[in-house]
Amino acid sequence: MARDDPRDDERRETPRRVTSPGPAGRLDVPRDTRRKLVLRPNYDPEIFGKFAEKFARYMGTARFLAYMTVFVIIWIIVNIVGIWGIGWDPYPFILLNLFFSTQASYAAPLILLAQNRQEARDRVVAEQDREANVRAHADMQFLAREVASLRMAIGEVSTRDFVRSELRNLLTELDDRAAQQREEPHAHEREGPAAPRSLDL
Repeated sequence: MARDDPRDDERRETPRRVTSPGPAGRLDVPRDTRRKLVLRPNYDPEIFGKFAEKFARYMGTARFLAYMTVFVIIWIIVNIVGIWGIGWDPYPFILLNLFFSTQASYAAPLILLAQNRQEARDRVVAEQDREANVRAHADMQFLAREVASLRMAIGEVSTRDFVRSELRNLLTELDDRAAQQREEPHAHEREGPAAPRSLDL
C-alpha cells in the first residue's frame, strides 16, 4: 500500500487565494496589487459619466437659464426689500457670488467630462465611418474591374444585329439556291429532247 504524501494534506488544508479582477469586476483592467494606504472612493465611471452628460445637457437648455434668472431675481428682491425682516445677504450679495463661484467650479469639470465622452464617441464613429469608406472604395474597385471584364467579354460575343445580318445573308443564299433549282428544269424543257445520232453502217 502506497504511503500518503504529507504535502497532499498541506495542499488540501491550505485555502486557495481568490484574486479579484480589476475595478468594477472588469477583466480588461489590470489588477492593482499595491497596498492601499488611503482608501479611495470606488465608483463606476460609466454612471458618473452619464450623470455628467445629463447635467451638462440640462445646463445648456433655456429652462435652466430661466430658472436661474428667477432664482437670482427672487434672491435680490428678498435681500434688498427684506420681506418679513429676512435679509441674509445684503448688497453686494457676497453669498450669491460665492454660490455662483461654487456652481461654476463644479459645472466646469462636469462639462469637460461630458465633452471628453462625446469626443471619444465621435472618434469611434469617425473610425467606423473611415472603415466603411475603405470597404466601399474596395467594393467600388471590385465592381469596376468586374464591369470592365464584362465589357471585354461582351465585345467578343456576337451581338443581336450581327446575328440578324448573318441569318439574313443565309436566307438570301438559300433563296438564290432554291430559285436556281427551280430554273434548271425549265431550261431543260426549252432545249427539247436531244436528236438521236445516226449510225453509219
